[in-house]
Amino acid sequence: QVQLVESGGGLAQAGGSLRLSCAASGVTFSRISMAWFRQAPGKERVFVTAINWSDGNTYYADSVKGRFTISRDNAKNTVYLQMNSLKPEDTAVYYCAAHPVFLRLVRGESNYWGQGTQVTVSS
Repeated sequence: QVQLVESGGGLAQAGGSLRLSCAASGVTFSRISMAWFRQAPGKERVFVTAINWSDGNTYYADSVKGRFTISRDNAKNTVYLQMNSLKPEDTAVYYCAAHPVFLRLVRGESNYWGQGTQVTVSS
């Protein structure tokens, strides 16, 4: 069974940094694309960033471009989200997701989801 477990969330001040981790099991990690989504209270889950397993290319939502960085360590079966220059609008539950089809992953379709980790940014 595929299992994704996020960690690293917590409180941060505006302008600060956090690094989230997502540990994957039950998959051939090197051949599956990984992504991060987030969901604020009362709102739908939205795409944040993704990394394509086939070529390693990364993609970012405009709202986080230049501030967030996604990376992966295949040896550790882990994907990371480095969040810098945090803003209060980044406050949300952050979820990692996985799917071998990159387009489906980015659209939030037919993938696996972690339980989520809370990120709260104070002003």
